Amino acid sequence: MRVVPVPCLADNYAYLVVSEGEAAIVDASEAAPIREALRREGVVARAIWSTHHHWDHVGGNEELARELGIGVVAHRSDRERLPGLTHPVDAGDKVSVGRLEATCLHVPGHTLGAVAYFVDAGAESAVFTGDTLFCAGCGRLFEGTPAQMHASLGRIAALPGRCRVYCGHEYTENNLRFAAHVEPTSDDVCAARTRAAALRGRGQPTVGTTIDDERRVNPFLRVGSLELRATLGIAADADDASSFAAVRAAKDAFR
Repeated sequence: MRVVPVPCLADNYAYLVVSEGEAAIVDASEAAPIREALRREGVVARAIWSTHHHWDHVGGNEELARELGIGVVAHRSDRERLPGLTHPVDAGDKVSVGRLEATCLHVPGHTLGAVAYFVDAGAESAVFTGDTLFCAGCGRLFEGTPAQMHASLGRIAALPGRCRVYCGHEYTENNLRFAAHVEPTSDDVCAARTRAAALRGRGQPTVGTTIDDERRVNPFLRVGSLELRATLGIAADADDASSFAAVRAAKDAFR
């Protein structure tokens, strides 16, 4: 398996998931950069895997699908609002490219039809999370409830620790500023900030962290942390879904 991040728009990422000279396009934000990446990598696109219906993740769907003669995968609930959808899926369904198979995870919260694609290639694995789980953050709740998003993040966090995380936006440095605010004594957060700054300083993406990394630094996966709860005034005995809601509200207001 080879994963090629494709910068799109202002801060989006599309991805090529490559196997045996074939590629699935994850989140076709816009056609031109993806078309160029396919040419540069010398691979043939076989499908578009859309994580959710927002325009900045699907703007190139119809153009690329028509031009390349490929189908579009997305959650079945988005039939009427995701452009070009030809292959509706639900939790547990499988999609494939080359010799790779991805399991579809239904992860409502950011949107009700959000899907993550988990590829387990044995020695290596990856999950494409769209705007559900970011590196050191998570998406805003435009359609789902805090309880839904908390449960969805739990599904992703339960993946193998070595699994690489490929999300929809380059938000990592700002997310880690918030992580440092809520857990100021965390050495893991400090190290993650140093790493992210170095990568961005070289003009490289920060994506491709691991599930283990996210468990250590992502405030939305650490809602049980006593330091985080003390910083934000969350009761030590509050349930995790309520704590998540408070963390999300604090991040929404963070500047």
